[in-house]
Amino acid sequence: MDKKTIPIAIIDDHTLFRQGLISLLAEFPEVDIVFDAANGEEMIEKLNKHPIPEVILMDISMPVIDGYEATLWLKQQHPEIRVLALSMFEEDKPIIKMLKNGAGGYLLKESRTSDLVNAIKIINQQGYYLNDLVSGKLLKSIQNEHMPPLSNQLSANEMKFLQLCCSELTYKEIADQMNLSPHTIDNYRQELFQKFDLKSRTGLVLFAIKQELIDLSQC
Repeated sequence: MDKKTIPIAIIDDHTLFRQGLISLLAEFPEVDIVFDAANGEEMIEKLNKHPIPEVILMDISMPVIDGYEATLWLKQQHPEIRVLALSMFEEDKPIIKMLKNGAGGYLLKESRTSDLVNAIKIINQQGYYLNDLVSGKLLKSIQNEHMPPLSNQLSANEMKFLQLCCSELTYKEIADQMNLSPHTIDNYRQELFQKFDLKSRTGLVLFAIKQELIDLSQC
């Protein structure tokens, strides 16, 4: 991984958190904070006045324009900017919605600063940050050119299940929509977790997005 300085921006409505993060990241020469903002509206204004960042650290819950809208706007107006969502809680729905709107990964706010810097480097270089939710076995299957395409490794029902996982439906609602029992849906979930060494629905969705196994416009 190269050692260039990565211009970043921090968007978060909590002033103390934002200022604390700025102070912590100032100790790392690998990143250069070009601006910070308290919400998406302020971010849009500052993008017109400052150098364009390569990575934006995006809070999810903010007033005026929240992380969802701000990330979708960036996807449409500045698709070259990588968005790393910052979340207080490891909850599926908000993180999945951020991924659908264009974020390339997420990190918990309680993470170590060194882990955050590492995530910034990875998302800047690869476009996605795959954390411990998407690990070894999956990466090996992606990198092994002799393996059949991942879509060929999944049944039609597993592909449909993946598609529905990126929606806001609960697992029970997914079962109803697919006319299957909740037990069968649980089996699909566990089989996919095991097959690709995943640990959560969020990891499953991030994997499916990165491998282009699902059509986000249909979610």
